[in-house]
Amino acid sequence: MIIHINPLERATLPTTASEIMNRINEISFNSSLMREMRTIAFVTKLIDDGKILDNPMKRMLIHGTDAADVMAELGALNKLNADWDNLNHLMKVERERTEAWLKQNFGRLGEESTVDIREEFLRPS
Repeated sequence: MIIHINPLERATLPTTASEIMNRINEISFNSSLMREMRTIAFVTKLIDDGKILDNPMKRMLIHGTDAADVMAELGALNKLNADWDNLNHLMKVERERTEAWLKQNFGRLGEESTVDIREEFLRPS
């Protein structure tokens, strides 16, 4: 289960020093996620192509929720703010998103991925 806390893309280019630093933070944070998704996609393709047969590698079912609209409005410092009210707000937003996600996808758990890795993580920029 992937819970996105940084947007993968932004509609506008950062222009101020704080916006640029925030975007650098987001890109840096997302780089390990992107690397993991490329690896999962590669192994899945090997499994689909029948190139991995007698091996302990198994298909991973990937699921994800996000609040990109909320998180895109927050700067790097706000995302690191451990103030109780801020944490409660972020937990409330993600709880609402997760409840909506579960209503829509619960039947798919254990059966299929709800995230298209190639579409969401591997498309050219």
